[in-house]
Amino acid sequence: MSPKTKLNGCRSVVRRIAITTIAATIAVVLGACSSPATATPTTASVVMPSELRFGYFPNFTHAVGIVALEKGYLAQRLGKNVKITPVIFNAGPAAIEGLFGNAVDVTLIGPNPTITGFTKSAGAALKVIAGGASGGAGLVVRAGITSVKDLKGKTIASPQLGNTQDVALRYFLKTQGLSTTTEGGGDVHITPQDNAVALAGFIAGKLDGAWVPEPWVSRMVAEGGGKELVNEKSLWKSGKFIVTNTVASTTFLQKYPDAISAIVNAELDATAFITAHPAEAKALVNAHIKSIAGKSLDPKYLDSAWGQVDFTIDPLPSTLLKSAAHAHSVGLLDSVKLKGLYDLKALNAALVSRGKAMITAP
Repeated sequence: MSPKTKLNGCRSVVRRIAITTIAATIAVVLGACSSPATATPTTASVVMPSELRFGYFPNFTHAVGIVALEKGYLAQRLGKNVKITPVIFNAGPAAIEGLFGNAVDVTLIGPNPTITGFTKSAGAALKVIAGGASGGAGLVVRAGITSVKDLKGKTIASPQLGNTQDVALRYFLKTQGLSTTTEGGGDVHITPQDNAVALAGFIAGKLDGAWVPEPWVSRMVAEGGGKELVNEKSLWKSGKFIVTNTVASTTFLQKYPDAISAIVNAELDATAFITAHPAEAKALVNAHIKSIAGKSLDPKYLDSAWGQVDFTIDPLPSTLLKSAAHAHSVGLLDSVKLKGLYDLKALNAALVSRGKAMITAP
């Protein structure tokens, strides 16, 4: 073999060795990258609680939560390993005490108790994670009361001292030049009490009126012969004001963000169902209320009650801020510093995934 042939053969061997070495190196690198021990997970592990204690009121204004329970949306979104325990409240302050006492994890609640709970805990106890409902509240009075000035010296009920309707009533009266006190004094005597008790008192003639949410407005009109003197929608721009928020314990939210996402998606499912199937949703909620209160709404005013409520996942933050100012104005709230009240990350992620616009909050 000539020296030139030997040289060409050596070069061929070198090239084959080099190619083999490179290929082997690439294989090792690719193998290392695809190794389960070193690969970056494509999805984070989901952490769920063993139990969700879900609070709500047996009111139409909490229909989103009721439908989420009744239709199984909460169970589907949370998974079979999460026990769902309903916790029933009559008014917001009781729900806040439930959050403070670690008796509930997530609850539907009105804006003013939300504000009170946030400020009392210096922002540590709770976060608003979604809305629930707008509208559906007002002042019902007995026959013979034809104007606001006729309320002087009268006794009016609200669901509970410091709750959403209680603040709305006191602030409205203040704007009309009528005074109130938390002890029941002043120009108009406010006596906070359970809605069912107020209805009985109104029918018996022991009360002159009540500022209540639906379905109690419609029940007092139909069963008590009352009339609606003030529909709260008339006091708000575009008729929209938050009457029901969804709030979460801060501890629960931080520990179980996946559960918060599941809850928000379940409420979005419920809102979509209510919009698409109003008659079925109405019947479902009415049956649920009967199972708790022992009596369903009469069909003759069921439609009236339902039609007053706008079921929305939007927490309408600007209206809550005004509610805070109203509570401060009537002496039921010392501070209106609400920075950090909202945590809408899960809600906005769910909205974007459904092709809907995100919601901004202060």
